[in-house]
Amino acid sequence: MKRTLQAGLLLLTGAGVLRVSLFSDIVLRYVKAGLQPYVIASGVCLMALGLIGAVRDRPGRDGAAEDEPGHQHGHEHEHGHDHSHGPRIAWLLLLPALTLLFYAPPALGSYTAARDNAKVVEDYDRFDPLPAHGPAPLSLTEFIARTQQDDHQALKDRNVLLSGFVTPGKNGTWDLTRLLVACCAADSQSLTVAMHGVEAPPADTWVKVTGTWHPQGTLGTPSAALALDVTSLQKIPQPPSPYLDRAPALSS
Repeated sequence: MKRTLQAGLLLLTGAGVLRVSLFSDIVLRYVKAGLQPYVIASGVCLMALGLIGAVRDRPGRDGAAEDEPGHQHGHEHEHGHDHSHGPRIAWLLLLPALTLLFYAPPALGSYTAARDNAKVVEDYDRFDPLPAHGPAPLSLTEFIARTQQDDHQALKDRNVLLSGFVTPGKNGTWDLTRLLVACCAADSQSLTVAMHGVEAPPADTWVKVTGTWHPQGTLGTPSAALALDVTSLQKIPQPPSPYLDRAPALSS
């Protein structure tokens, strides 16, 4: 690969990285929010390197157009090969660069969750009181923790509000799912709560559900089922940060 093409490929890759990180939040499909500034910095560096390479190898610069061919010939004669060409494997960068520019892959979803390791929810020292009225908005993390750790059984007969995406199961069953990442999508772990009482929406649909704990096992102990008897379901857009497990907002 010639140096001019190397510079162009760096510019293309940098533009793709900036498109998903600086000019949109698409990058949050692949890494956690705290890494977004570093991805932006990487894109800026790639653009800068590409611009430097393009300017340095511009034809006619300080007589380079006249001197460079002879210099390359002598250098090639001395060492047996031409250093002005990069490795051909660099062309492999072209496809991901074009992908970032024109088609950004979606966030991980039900396919990954069905094959993923379950996230172990840490032990809670205490739980804040639930709202006095209406369904209690909970993250999946808090719902799981309250179901199996809260010996006061605050969730007994209590309406809760959860959100996540649909992961189909066997025989028409389905789970409400969230994927959490420590760094990037490659290290994802899943949080799942089984849904009862409503038909499964299409896979990967983001939904907000209201319901009560499905009475199976002993609430407040590890034997309690991580399940919900759904009374209402609403389809919602995918959140900008799909790997942040947050309690859903109450409908206005």
